Amino acid sequence: MHVLNIPNTLTIARIVIIPVFVTAIIYGEFRIALYLFIGASVTDLLDGLLARLTNQRTELGTFLDPLADKILLVTSFILFSIYGWVPKWLTIAVISRDLIVVIGWLLLTVIFHTSKIEPVLTGKMAIASQMILLAYVLLSVTVSSVPPVYSYFVYFTAALTAISGVQYLYRGLKLTHGNEKRH
Repeated sequence: MHVLNIPNTLTIARIVIIPVFVTAIIYGEFRIALYLFIGASVTDLLDGLLARLTNQRTELGTFLDPLADKILLVTSFILFSIYGWVPKWLTIAVISRDLIVVIGWLLLTVIFHTSKIEPVLTGKMAIASQMILLAYVLLSVTVSSVPPVYSYFVYFTAALTAISGVQYLYRGLKLTHGNEKRH
């Protein structure tokens, strides 16, 4: 199986888009930033779908895809909170959840040699909600007739983010207890 297949190429393209997206935001090119963000989000949907449909899953893709998501989302939340487009507390919640997941994964890998963490439905829903929220924020910044983000969507995204973080934490603890019994 080739490592540089179409799904992995899409993931790498998403990573390459991120600094261009950041540059567009910093220079006030919000319409371009919106297109880049939508393009990055579409590649996120396509890479996983293509990998499953064409049976082209690779270790590289398994590592890069969530990494690309984290970089895009964390970078966007930090920038958007600096500009005052999303609440800082939401940015802190998103980053905290991601840190919990990443640190948990690292600990499981180092201590128990278990690096296989299956995504949970609430985690996928949280990421989808975060991406939709960020795209809508960019749309509302770009198109003056679009109403601002409603607070209930911000709270919904925060709740999904927190619930998925707790669920990952619970799964990680469950894995450690199962591995402790074997050692």
